[in-house]
Amino acid sequence: MNLPIPTSSTGGLVIAAILGLIFGVLLNKGRVTDYNVIVNLFRLKDFTVVKIMMTAIVVGGIGVFAMMGMGLIEGYHIKDANLLGVALGSGIFGVGMALYGYCPGTAIGAIATGRLHAIVGFFGMIVGGIAYALSYGWVKANILGVWSYGKVRIPELTGIPTGVWWVLLAAGTGALFYLIERAARSTPPRP
Repeated sequence: MNLPIPTSSTGGLVIAAILGLIFGVLLNKGRVTDYNVIVNLFRLKDFTVVKIMMTAIVVGGIGVFAMMGMGLIEGYHIKDANLLGVALGSGIFGVGMALYGYCPGTAIGAIATGRLHAIVGFFGMIVGGIAYALSYGWVKANILGVWSYGKVRIPELTGIPTGVWWVLLAAGTGALFYLIERAARSTPPRP
């Protein structure tokens, strides 16, 4: 059984728009559409982004795992583990995010809240996407094949069941939150 959401109709687009709007509102309420919150993450002064991302990963992952267990969804869409591509892409993404002060999702949220400076970076993302599309043949031939392991997941590589990995991730996230809050309490306020 699949979720009763139409995927190729106007209804599906409406549902996607509503969910996107809710996501944007939550990003704004979580303060990650604020340039200073993003930049202060890289300055190791504000861990709001880490807390929101880890919460989203754990809740979303456990939700997908539970829906699979109930037969509501059929399975994962696993992309190839192209480690060089991931390393280079994440490096470019990190530098761009540190300079721009937004990731793609928070940038759209920032634009929607009226932050005009976010529009400049948005056009940069468009140019970057076009450059990637135009160079994809070269990237595929020279980068994506290096350190490529195919469609693998950590549970298959380690022999540890998926549910155990989610418990470990949730526990690790809880420990990370505890350490972040403990460090925040022990840091004296700035004058």
